[in-house]
Amino acid sequence: MDELLNALAPVGAVVAALIAAVLLAAVLRRVAARSLRGVPAIQGASRRVLNPVRLVLAVVGARIALAVTAAGTGWFQPVDYALVLALIAAVAWLVASLLLVVEVVALRKYGRDTVDHGRMRRLKTQIMLARRVGVALVITLALASVLLTIPEVRALGAGILASAGLISIVAGLAVQSSLSNVFAGVQLAFTDAIRIDDTVFVEGELGAVEEITMTYVVVKVWDERRVILPSTYFTTTPFENWTRSRAELLGTVDLDLDWRVPIDSMRDHLMAELSQTPLWDGRSSSLQITQATDGLVRARMLVSAVDNSALWDLKCLIRESMVVFLQTHHREALPRQRWESVPALEPTPGSSQH
Repeated sequence: MDELLNALAPVGAVVAALIAAVLLAAVLRRVAARSLRGVPAIQGASRRVLNPVRLVLAVVGARIALAVTAAGTGWFQPVDYALVLALIAAVAWLVASLLLVVEVVALRKYGRDTVDHGRMRRLKTQIMLARRVGVALVITLALASVLLTIPEVRALGAGILASAGLISIVAGLAVQSSLSNVFAGVQLAFTDAIRIDDTVFVEGELGAVEEITMTYVVVKVWDERRVILPSTYFTTTPFENWTRSRAELLGTVDLDLDWRVPIDSMRDHLMAELSQTPLWDGRSSSLQITQATDGLVRARMLVSAVDNSALWDLKCLIRESMVVFLQTHHREALPRQRWESVPALEPTPGSSQH
């Protein structure tokens, strides 16, 4: 009977430790939810911390329970070693989740205090990349901690340090491309070359920067496709950043028309159309004749909008409205080609006849 009780004691202690861990995690969740009830964004991010907290508490409780009830058994050492590995993984998971919460808190704070959209995009890019660098560092430290728990690996430490110069050269040559992308990603984030939501023109495509990682950049183009480019592309290849200093943009609409086009009527119609649409930001508008060649004149309308998406819609709206206006009220302005017949010249007296 005593042997049975001794065998069941570790199991009961572990079960009790797990129950205590779940209850403690529930209490911590209730306290966090009450403290953050006015911040939905942080509440959503903090939910990701719940499972890592449960795992850390459960592993710590199991180790304490087994150390008290089964320290002298033959199976204690391998089980305790497995729990140590689980604890390292759980702590790494918890720290990575906490970094996500810190990111959400920082973005919310600066987003509330910052009215400059350009500065907000820059901060968003830098904070997101800093969180990713932190997660990569946590994973690296966790793997190193796991390796250091192996006695054979610790014994090789001196030899590894002695040959660190040769290993670093070999590793540098092997991962040269990957490391260059990593450094390029960090450079992009902290030199403000591109930011999240910037409008860029790359590889013949116009799109918005959707994601910046340590090795590549994702650009979302107008038809929902994603162009994925290595980070080194933006540090070695010229590209256009349409929102580098500000999001507002200027755009032109060109129409080739007949010489009889009523310029003043077109200007009045342009201003009337712009005043009725929320797509126009009110900064700039004009209509000018920029060319008069090949029997046609080119009317160029300059308009402005708050961003690239609004500018595209505004240009289409103005083009369609102006075409309908000319078709309805000034058909004489529509482009056309003219031919003039010239009578044959009479031969001059004394000229030779052939």
